[in-house]
Formats: sequence, structure tokens, C-alpha cells
Amino acid sequence: MKFKYIIVALLLATSGTMQSCSDFLDKNPLGQDTDQNFYTDPNNAILAVNAAYDVLAYDEGNDGLGNYVNHNYEWMFGDVLSEDAEKGSTPGDMPPLQELKEWRATGTNTIAQAVWQNMFQAIYRTNLLLQNLENSPIDATLKNRLMGEAYFIRGYSYFYMLRLYGGLPLFTKPVQPSDYSNTKRSTLSETYAFIEADFKKAAELLPEKNAYEAADAGRATKGAANGFLARAILYQMGTDNPRGHTWKELYDLTDVIAKSGQYALTDNYAAIQEGENENNAESLFEIQFAESNVTWGIQRSGTNNNQIQNNRNTWGWGFNNPTQSLVNAFEANDPRKAATIYKTGDIVTGIEQVINFPSENSTGFLNRKAAIIKPTQPSQSPQNIRKLRYADVLLMRAEAAAHLGNESEARTILNQIRDRARKSTLPKGSKLNTMTYEPANTPASALPPIAATVTGTALLDAIYHERRVELGMEALHFWDQVRTGTYFNSLPASIRSSAMSHSIKGSVNSIPVLPIPANEVQSWGLEQNPGY
Repeated sequence: MKFKYIIVALLLATSGTMQSCSDFLDKNPLGQDTDQNFYTDPNNAILAVNAAYDVLAYDEGNDGLGNYVNHNYEWMFGDVLSEDAEKGSTPGDMPPLQELKEWRATGTNTIAQAVWQNMFQAIYRTNLLLQNLENSPIDATLKNRLMGEAYFIRGYSYFYMLRLYGGLPLFTKPVQPSDYSNTKRSTLSETYAFIEADFKKAAELLPEKNAYEAADAGRATKGAANGFLARAILYQMGTDNPRGHTWKELYDLTDVIAKSGQYALTDNYAAIQEGENENNAESLFEIQFAESNVTWGIQRSGTNNNQIQNNRNTWGWGFNNPTQSLVNAFEANDPRKAATIYKTGDIVTGIEQVINFPSENSTGFLNRKAAIIKPTQPSQSPQNIRKLRYADVLLMRAEAAAHLGNESEARTILNQIRDRARKSTLPKGSKLNTMTYEPANTPASALPPIAATVTGTALLDAIYHERRVELGMEALHFWDQVRTGTYFNSLPASIRSSAMSHSIKGSVNSIPVLPIPANEVQSWGLEQNPGY
């Protein structure tokens, strides 16, 4: 069982706005919560943390008043900006996403606005929580855990934004009116240092995964904090690394996760994204969702993530279309291809698919990892979004090992990943009118082991290849392209020129960035990103 996000109104203090010589008037109103007494109740403190998690689940940008203003999904960047996916749907549907794909967005792009609004909402809630929990009299063990969760969510939120916008305004307390127009953007390196400190503090305070009760499955853990810290270090080493992170540092972090005994690969690759495997041994962190009958609005517990990527001929909107380039990246008879991509004629969730290409689809393919049985309300899908899997940690470890000269270990990890894939079944529901796992009948010669003769650059290329097919359509490939210096050359010439004009120079590779919302630039006096 996974915990459910509960939205709670976090009350702001009004102390200091009025003074009275009467002691009676200085007392807190009976039966009324303020931010002085709200956090003295452990149940309230838990609700406040849940409210911070809730923001991470927003599918749409929130204007702070409960109004959903545009879509916000990480695949819009990690998949669609990369060589792995096109926008999809009909050509005229959701033009802001195509603007991002072609690097011609402006400061009024609503998708870029949505991420900024959401993540700073999460940061505000975690700062309010940390400020008020510090002196709370609740049980110390619970308080430390809740603070660890808050540090994790704040680090996660800043890390999400940093990869899109570069250096950011850094807040450790709820924003005050005096901060307006007096807050500047920190550098990329300073922002990374802030993020790392949050993940390290979270890892210090959080329990291991197995210390949680079943009802709390899905909360941030020590492994999640270390995993995202490892990812942040990996990205810095490929983009901007003035503080000198090393492959040994990355290796040691992944070693801590591996030796914790908390994680393992799911036996069947085809089952990873299914409901029965949510928060399982392969999961370090996922965004939690639960189906309900509610349609749209801030009270939702489910996600629109599945509807927006599902076939327009069934119950979806048809976005995020895998490319032929990604299809071609899979080796012959790799069962992961069927679990990642589907086309016209394939059976998905027991239904034969017809994709209207090119009128309602950009490539002829759709994302199998987001395909589920239609929920009661399409906008209330219950499928969790996997954000960090143990396979990713192992592949980071393999990359670090290869750079450290431990090539035998790197090959062993790759072969462990490939062996799991070779044994995979077909995706659930690949047979008409059924929801069963059918054999893939993969020949024993498929996905042969990486041989001892694969060394040096060839071994690194094998690791990059394995990351692409193992983690395909999981909103990660764009970041891998940027950090490995392959992104710009994957673009058509006209788009390449535009992307480069919107990039900040890193000490290793340049980093293409989105526009900071124009209203934020104007209201706060922030420096806009290059070319916008």
C-alpha cells in the first residue's frame, strides 16, 4: 500500500501585524491552527509533508490560486527534446511543446512557466515545513524523518529546475515581501552545491526503504537521496564541474546504494511499469498516484500522464511519440523494445492498436510504458511515475567503474542488465482480450554478453547504448545527450543553431536552457537566459 498525498492549507502567521498591551489579546485563538501551533501535532506535520509531495504530482502548472494553467511532465523535456521522441498528437495540438522541441520558445511559453510555478511552490512548502519543524516538540525520530523528506523534496525540485533553466534564486526560508526584487540568480555551480547539500542532509536524516511501514511506501528514503545525489554528480561531470567531482565519488555513492541490501532488479523487465510492481525492490523513487472518480482540479489523486500519451484511437491524446531512431537503437530480438514502443497492429492491454499516422501521430509509434487499462476517469490514472530505478544506479556505477579502469566490473553490470532483459516476457496484455504475460520466445543468442575485448571508448559507448534502451521513454535521454556532448549534433542544422544560441557554457559541455518565465524576470529583476 502506498501513502496518498493529502492537500493541507498551510496557515501563515499574522503575528507582528498588530500589537496590544493586553496579555489576553496576545494569546492564540482557541481551536484555531496557526503556524506556531500547527506543527506541534505530529499528524499535522505529516500532512504538511504530504502537501509538499503533492506539488511533485501536479500534472499541470498551478498559478498559486488553484488554477491549472498548462501541462507539466518531465517527458516533455527528457524525451521530446531528445532524439528519442517527437511531440505527437495532431500537428496543431499543444504548440508550446513544439516551440520547445525546436528551441524557438519565448518567456511566455506556458510549459516552461508551469515547471517554474510548480517547483517553487514545492520549495515554498518545504521551507515553511523546515522553518516550523525545527523547534517542534514532536517525537525526534519522526521529526528527523519529516525534515529529511522536506530536504529531499527541496533538492529534487531545485534539481529539476536547474537542468532546465541553469542557476536559480536560492531560498532557505519562505519568501518574504522584502525578498522581492532583491533576490538574484545563483550560478550553476552554486545551485548544484545547494542541491547536493539538501540531498546529503536528506540521506543523513532519512531511513532506509525497509524501515517504512507498508502504508508509507513511496516516501523518500536514504537510497533515493543518495541516488539523486549520484545523478546530480554525474550530470555535473558531463556539463559543468568547477568543484571537481570525480568518478570515484560517483562510484562510492552507488556502492553505498548497492550494499544497502534495499534494492534489486525486477525479474521481468516487462513488469516494471505495472501496478503490481509499484514501489518494489527496483524503485528508489516514484511519484505516487491513485485512481479516483474526480475529473479535473487541485483535488485530484490520479494523473493525466497516461491519457496524454495514450492512443487517440482508444482513450488518449497521442503525445510523446518514439522515433525511428529509438526503434533502431534496440538490438535484434531485444524484448525491451516491445515493452517500450508499440505501433499499429500491436496488442496493448488486450486491444489491437490502430495509430492514425501521420494525421494524429508524428512517427507511427507510441510509448508502451505509459499504456494502461483505461481508468474510471482518464484524467485520474493510478500509474505511478518511476523517477529513479536501481537499473539506472547500476548503469551509473558501470560508467564510473569504466572511467576508473575497472572495466571488468563495468562489463559485469552491463551483462546483468542485458541478462534480465533477455529473460523478459512480452508486455502484459500482448494477447488479444487478455491481461497476461505471454512468453517473448527470445532466442538464446539475443543480447549476447559484452565481451572482454570491449574496452575504452567502445565500452563507454556500450554503456550509453544500454542506458538508452534500458531507460527508453523514461524522460532521461535528453540529459544523457547533453552531458555526453552528443545533443547538438543530433539536431537538424537550423534547430542546432537555435539550441546553441540558448545555451550556457559549462566547463565540460554547453547546456541548452529554457526561458525563465517573462513575468518572473520582470517581477524579480532576474537575468534572462541567453537568446530569449
